[in-house]
Amino acid sequence: MKNPIRSALALLTLVTSLALAHHSAVMFDDESEVTVTGVVKEFQYTNPHSWLLVDVTNDDGSVTTWGFEAEGPSTLMRAGIRKSDFAPGTELTITGHPMRDGRPAATWMHATRADGKEYNPAAGFRIN
Repeated sequence: MKNPIRSALALLTLVTSLALAHHSAVMFDDESEVTVTGVVKEFQYTNPHSWLLVDVTNDDGSVTTWGFEAEGPSTLMRAGIRKSDFAPGTELTITGHPMRDGRPAATWMHATRADGKEYNPAAGFRIN
């Protein structure tokens, strides 16, 4: 090792760039919003990102499953969101930033269950 500080900085730069690439949200259009109403198919309450799958009935009677991405369980818990809040069959209206390529997926910004309870997953996100 000719210069351990240079090697350490190079490694740190590589690790940081990989971490940022993993958490990139460029696939979502943060200047657009989509709102759908449907029923929960599944809540994948997992790390590093959770997915709320919602079955939406289209005008022609067909069903499209939308996926809404959120942070992992620890962040959702800080926002007051538990897996049990979205059991399969739960009716809700959900808003998010849609995928740029038109696939039925978005980042989860806000959801309201049919009983009126509101959920904002970003409320648990803290930058220190």
